[in-house]
Amino acid sequence: MSAHASGLKRELSFLDLLMASMGGIIGSGWLFGSMYGANIAGPAAIVSWIIGGIAVLVIGLVFAELGGALPQAGGIVRYPQYSHGPFVSVIMGMAAIVAYASVPPIEALAAIQYGAYYFPGLFVNGSATTLGLFVAALLMVLFFFLNYYGVKAFARINTPWTLLKVAIPSLAIIVILITTVHGGNFSAQGGFMPYGASSVLSAVPLGGIVFSYLGFRQALDLAGEAKNPQRDVPRAVITAILIGIVIYVLLQVVFIGALPASDIAGGWAKLSLSSPFADLALALGLGWLSVILFADAVWSPTGTGNVYFASTSRIAYALSQNRYTPKGLGRINLAGVPWVALIVTFILGLLFLLPFPAWSKLVGIVSSATVFTYMIGPVAAATLRRTMPELHRPFTLQGLGFWSPVAFVIGSLIIYWTGWALDSVILLVVLILVLAVAVYTAASADADKAILSAKNLGAGTWLIVYMLVMLAMTRFGSSNFGAPNPVIAFPLDLVVVIIVSLAFYYWGVASGYRTVDAENHGKEEAVAGK
Repeated sequence: MSAHASGLKRELSFLDLLMASMGGIIGSGWLFGSMYGANIAGPAAIVSWIIGGIAVLVIGLVFAELGGALPQAGGIVRYPQYSHGPFVSVIMGMAAIVAYASVPPIEALAAIQYGAYYFPGLFVNGSATTLGLFVAALLMVLFFFLNYYGVKAFARINTPWTLLKVAIPSLAIIVILITTVHGGNFSAQGGFMPYGASSVLSAVPLGGIVFSYLGFRQALDLAGEAKNPQRDVPRAVITAILIGIVIYVLLQVVFIGALPASDIAGGWAKLSLSSPFADLALALGLGWLSVILFADAVWSPTGTGNVYFASTSRIAYALSQNRYTPKGLGRINLAGVPWVALIVTFILGLLFLLPFPAWSKLVGIVSSATVFTYMIGPVAAATLRRTMPELHRPFTLQGLGFWSPVAFVIGSLIIYWTGWALDSVILLVVLILVLAVAVYTAASADADKAILSAKNLGAGTWLIVYMLVMLAMTRFGSSNFGAPNPVIAFPLDLVVVIIVSLAFYYWGVASGYRTVDAENHGKEEAVAGK
């Protein structure tokens, strides 16, 4: 169903889409990612940011083709609906809900953690206080109303908001580069790579690096409300990732280079700053910069939380469009916004605040869940090349036969690097949610909702087996990545993950078929072309 036919309004320009993706990328990650990356990998966290950036860029290129060809709200739920049918779509939808709904509260927590500089009662001993959680909940209320009055109002607020968000870290990079960079810091406390190569890889999901880059997909989720989605969505996605890579790598460089020797005297793992960049500016005697950074530390994550609030509601809306959740989620208000989905997003965000009262405790969960949702992109893109060759693709990724499996392998490695402790929670939650949807649809009188038909199960069996195998790898892989029962030594474990991933990628592509939605879309395009 087109965005226009469903009641959504096409009002977003290229700049709006770019700022949506940039707003997702430049959030709390720049405030904390440099320190947590250094905690895990030392100065080699610079390499972690480069690896993470290239990884997300490869995945983003694949999604750029999908976003241009199928510009629809909540695309991550809709793409597999076209390539593999409802069972795979529901799995991805449930994972996306977990991943996206947890971001607004994590950004709210980041805002109050920096805000504790002015109001110490908000954040004590590494966790939000009761008052802090209440303020975070109020920020969630703010996100709700900023989104409720229409996507045009959202764009008018988000675009200038994000421009300022990009300007502040850029200012910090320039000022710190000019004033203070100690070359010796890059080899201090054990050398450039003090904790080994595996720590460089672990920092990608656990240091907030992948989490920081993952906002690129906001343009894809809002594609159903873009003025010229087929032209603007791919450009917005790729441009946002490239800008993000430059900013984040430079932030890590200046953070490591400017740290006073006393801060790293106990080793990189013990480096602890409650407000990393603002505290660093104070230590460097840049009081005026610290004032700006403390203010931006509330401004920046609040903007990102607002962007993700919009995206989460579109994911919930897309699930209703696929007919596998209650129709009420698809209700649109007069401003063209899925208002019931906004309420669900708000409630889910509050639930995530309670068990994870700190940024560092939630970021790994978000990264693992989000990367899992990315796994369908390469498989769907390759499948649709086979099952829908006539699909108009304004952006066609050259060498898709190479880049798609590479993107799938990259995503699998990031999931593996996250480790058993977090992956087991995420994949178990997703399986429970999928089971709940299966029960809901099985009880429905509407035969179209039966996601567990033999054909649909056949198209999605590879994904369930993949989830179980990846769980086994995180449990029995290398102790370098937190396996509780290590069997495969590093780096042989990485070779095993790569081989296994390639097998599942080709199984997944072979399992796709020309679905009912694909057939209907082809008819709509044929009619539109006459």
